Amino acid sequence: MSVLAAWLVGVAVADLVRGGDRFTMRGISTASAVIAAVVTLAVGLLAGLAHGGSLLLLVVAAVLAVAWVLLSNRALGTGTGSGVALTVLGLGAAVPLLLSGLTRQAAGPLESWLDWTTAPQLRDLTVDRFLLLLGLFLAQLSTGNALVRLVLASIGAIRPRGMPQPSDRLRGGRLLGPLERVFILGLGLAGQVTAAGIVIAAKGLIRWPELRITARGPHRRPAEHREPDEDDEHDEHVSIDAVTEYFLVGSFVSWLLALGALWLAQAS
Repeated sequence: MSVLAAWLVGVAVADLVRGGDRFTMRGISTASAVIAAVVTLAVGLLAGLAHGGSLLLLVVAAVLAVAWVLLSNRALGTGTGSGVALTVLGLGAAVPLLLSGLTRQAAGPLESWLDWTTAPQLRDLTVDRFLLLLGLFLAQLSTGNALVRLVLASIGAIRPRGMPQPSDRLRGGRLLGPLERVFILGLGLAGQVTAAGIVIAAKGLIRWPELRITARGPHRRPAEHREPDEDDEHDEHVSIDAVTEYFLVGSFVSWLLALGALWLAQAS
């Protein structure tokens, strides 16, 4: 789990650096890719993963972290290649997990620091668990947003640049999504699964008025203003069906990410 945790931290930090819509900037893309590799390797070395199979798997994880950043940057910027980026993200999580038998138990300077700190919540944690919880928490932020957007792009729920987007009708999703995932993960780890379910239900209630407004509002241009060969895909407005698809698919992917992180944290 230690290499998986190092990969999670590296990817999450890189995604936080690139953040927002800056994936279109080449300098940010290159810098975030370098950061992904450096952070992954640095965390692994601090955890004492500098020997044999641990080091080999750590290098593979760093390469996969770089591949994720570059491919997801391209996919989010151009709208193509979402499937490839998502596949690399899946490999980045699966390879360290499936080959975790090659690694040794994490220790190194991080273990010394955990023993030294006076915070009881940290002193009781092993290095493996500390890094895993840190990586899972960080992954709920910008990495979670990137994952949701890639899934939405892969099913056509996000339109090409310059066209009206379903997200234009649902403000605050990039902030609410991470907050929601962090709440679900935190409440689940605290044993408050029912409270986590309430958070999920609350999102639907909060968004319901916006969906109703979209349903009542105009979502098609008048026929006299349409070109003869123009279809709904190039409509000036976003239909309620598109907004509903965006909301439902994005929400379920976001929830699955948080629940998957919770399962991994509890299984370790």
